[in-house]
Amino acid sequence: MHDMRGTTILAVKDDHGVAIAGDGQVTLGQAIAIKHGARKVRRLYRDRIICGFAGSTADAFTLYEKFEAKLEEFGGNLVRASVELAKDWRGDKYLRRLEAMLLVADAETILMLSGTGDVIEPDDGVAAIGSGGAYAVAAARALRRHTDLSAEDIVRKSMAIVAEICVFTNDHVVFETAPRNA
Repeated sequence: MHDMRGTTILAVKDDHGVAIAGDGQVTLGQAIAIKHGARKVRRLYRDRIICGFAGSTADAFTLYEKFEAKLEEFGGNLVRASVELAKDWRGDKYLRRLEAMLLVADAETILMLSGTGDVIEPDDGVAAIGSGGAYAVAAARALRRHTDLSAEDIVRKSMAIVAEICVFTNDHVVFETAPRNA
């Protein structure tokens, strides 16, 4: 069985909250798109946390389940659950071999989690993972700096741009938002 990869997950934060999107393409090897409508962005912990994943599909689901368990263990505290998952991920021989990344957020915080134990909060409220991640960050930063669009509109427009450029990203996009309470 070949690894299935290829996706773009993008998160943008503004004064109103966080918007996250992920495309639906699953790729077999470097040449075959085998699924177009996969859902790689999901809500967790009473719908307050949004989690997107990129990488090997089976590995990503394993991490997704582990992250969900950490959220339950730490009462929905995004930062604490992320740090504890990263510790386990880095320290466990089985988990260390997983080839995936998570992009997680609540209404206030965006974090990127990797198997090397990284828990990274972007300086500018824009983060992306996956094969189209660099394109997504570039598009989102340009729109953020030169327009007055909302985070959700920036995410939508940026993902459309990435779908035009990255062969591992399609235009079947799932959007989720975590609005800040007024």
